[in-house]
Amino acid sequence: MSMDSLQHLYVDELKDLYNAENQLLKALPKMAKKASAPQLRQAFTDHLEQTRGHVDRLDQIFKKMGEKPTGKTCKAMKGLVEEGKEVIEEDGDEFVLDAALIGAAQRVEHYEIAGYGVVRTFASLLGENDAMDLLQRTLNEEGETDKKLTRLAETVINVEASEAEEETPKRGKKTSGSRR
Repeated sequence: MSMDSLQHLYVDELKDLYNAENQLLKALPKMAKKASAPQLRQAFTDHLEQTRGHVDRLDQIFKKMGEKPTGKTCKAMKGLVEEGKEVIEEDGDEFVLDAALIGAAQRVEHYEIAGYGVVRTFASLLGENDAMDLLQRTLNEEGETDKKLTRLAETVINVEASEAEEETPKRGKKTSGSRR
């Protein structure tokens, strides 16, 4: 792609986000399955539904522009998903693993917030007001998801991980049975 106009950059960034969201559609069910806290599992399931909506909005934008949304791999999301996969494959205390899942998910959210903020600004500068509104809605949802994960971490998950730390013998890992 030639970076000779803001329009070309805008389309390229939208394709990057489109690929990122589609990678998440595959990763979120795995994260939900690994989560042991019901609230975290539900947060991932809820965000999966939101992510489907994000893809639909991007499809609308591409359709209006007469562009195809494919053709680019989001390398950043690929790396973030790979880090999340490492957490999914880990063994250990379920409380600590849930805290790690939230950390991985928040890194994804922060990446998406940055990406949607950039394309929303480009849409505004290019006079793409309908697209700007759709992108702002997605940006708002990504921000709300990040806040929801923060609240869950601060009030439940990280607290339980901290308590598990206090109960863990210095020599070995504690693995607990049922939860909540």
